[in-house]
This record gives sequence, C-alpha cells and structure tokens, in this order.
Amino acid sequence: MWKKIVFGFLMVISVLAGFLAAKAQVTFYDSLNRVHRDYDTVLENVDLNGIKVNSDNDIVNILVVGNDYRKEKNYTASGLTDTMIIATMDLKHGTLKMASLMRDNYVEIPGYGYNKLNAANSFGGIELLYKTIATNFNIEIDGYVEVGFKAFTDVVDAVGGVEVELTESEAEYLNTTNYIRDKNSRNVKVGKQTLNGAQALGYCRIRKKGTTINGLRDDYGRTWRQRTVIKAVFDKIKSKPMTEWLGIANKVLDNIKTDLTNEKIISYATDAITMGTTDIHQLQVPLEGYYRSSESGEFSVGDCLVMTDGINSTLSPAANAEALNNFIFKYNGKQPFSYGTFTSKED
Repeated sequence: MWKKIVFGFLMVISVLAGFLAAKAQVTFYDSLNRVHRDYDTVLENVDLNGIKVNSDNDIVNILVVGNDYRKEKNYTASGLTDTMIIATMDLKHGTLKMASLMRDNYVEIPGYGYNKLNAANSFGGIELLYKTIATNFNIEIDGYVEVGFKAFTDVVDAVGGVEVELTESEAEYLNTTNYIRDKNSRNVKVGKQTLNGAQALGYCRIRKKGTTINGLRDDYGRTWRQRTVIKAVFDKIKSKPMTEWLGIANKVLDNIKTDLTNEKIISYATDAITMGTTDIHQLQVPLEGYYRSSESGEFSVGDCLVMTDGINSTLSPAANAEALNNFIFKYNGKQPFSYGTFTSKED
C-alpha cells in the first residue's frame, strides 16, 4: 500500500523563501498562506513537565515528520510516523544539519511505557512525539513541518528530476515491486541516472531489500536514501534561475502542515541565506556501534533497535543522546563528525 513520506523540505523552502522574501515579499506571503497551519499544537508552547532539554538561541531545530495514516488499515488520524528528521540551522557554526531518528528505536513514551519511536505520534500526535524525543534525547524542538508525498513527487518533477546512483539490488527491486506507483516508470537501471518524482519516491521507500552504494541496508539504507534525495533536490533548486523558484515553492506549500508562522519561516529563511552555506551534514540515530537489534520475541512490540553505550548490550540511550546533542549544538562541520568509536561518512 502507498505510504506518505516526509522529507526535510524546510531546508529547500528556506532557500526559496529567503530570496523571494527580498525580491517579492508580498507574492511569497500570499503563497505561504496556502500552508496548513496547526494552531492547536505549537511546539514552543508544549509543557514538557520538567523534562530537561538543551537549546541555543543561535541554533534552530525543526522536526520534519512523515506519517502513514491509511484509513483502510484503521490507523489514527495522527498515524505511525514513517520518517523523523531533526533539521538544524546552526547559526553559531554556520552549518545546516539533518539527523534521522530511526523509527524502530526502542524508547520510553511518556504515559505509555516503552515502544517504538514511531508509535508516539499515533498515541498522542505531534505533541507526544516531541515529548518522547525530549525524554530520550533531551533536545528542544522549535517547530515542526509535515510534508505529504505529493509535495515530494511534484517538487522532484518541477526541478527536472534528481540524479541518483542505483545498485543492482535497488534497481531490480524498484522494477519488480509496486514501490514505484507509476508502472510506466518502473524502468530504472543500475548506475547514475535522473529519477522522476515517482521513481525518487519509490527509491526513498526501499527498506527491507536493496543495498545502497555505500553498503547500507534496512532502515539505515532507507534514511540515507531520503537524505541523499533531499540534498539532490536542494542542489537542483540552487541551479535554477530565481524566476522559477516561486512556482517550485507553490508546488510544495499546498501539501505542508506546520506550526510555524509566516514571519518565522521568513526569519529562518533570511538567516539561512545570510549563512551562505548549502552543505548539509548528516547523522542517523542510533549510531553504528551504539545499538543492537532486539532478539526474537524480546519485546511485545516487535523487532526494535536497542540503543546501548557501545560496550554492554543493555538498553541505555544516554550515549546516543549525548552524540546527538554534540552533533546539533557543538559540531562545526569542518571535519567528519565523531563520537567514541563512531565517525560519520560524509557524502
């Protein structure tokens, strides 16, 4: 069945908004009014009930989420969160960052005990998801963005597709399954090529089958693919003339839900443009070497990723929480991010 997948388009929107705000602010404000506003859940007003979170006035963290809420499966309106990315604009160090939180992380959900991270949104919406992230990772979130899959396919097509390198296993899987919804687009090949929106979406959905060009599989491979496509879209938009940006933005805005006001979006956009960087540094949590896969039947909620301290096999999220905080608040982007025995592989 078809899933709704969310990607970190706040970065893309920020770049578009910054220049458009300067060149055609009234026109872009009209476009921003098409965004679906969530005035009931403003994350900066959420009571964390004493949960300690880290923050910095020069660092903005936006939670980018995607839900799988298919009515035929009787999911709640909130749904299981399919994708969770903390998109960070670090003005202190002049860097843009993305941290993927693996959906199968076994975490404490306030009021519900332990479960997979992606269950939090189903139990209590975006507010409970934020409280769960705060409880387990001690990160303050400044706002959230939810982007529908139609926005993704539309923007990829609007920029003329994105270049991606496929392995043999990925190409075979995409051509022989329904991950690419459009049957006429099930004709990808091994190697570098330009994917259209339907193909790129299918590529980002691969989870159980297929190995990436850098050897990643399962959820680690899937989140890497998502971040790779985000960066490809980001780079493609940069290459377009400014006169095309408003049209591209309009294709995205209709399918966005957020608690951010127009003023905040414009402010963040202006800051992002002023930074002058378009490189995006990436991380996924849990880190390699700091988790284990659950044993068969170990948890009633199914197979999970158990965060560890890198030495013992018992559940201990502290090391991953510390690493995530270091990445968001301290990492300057001048070298690969490292924590303990882990060193990131920059794309």
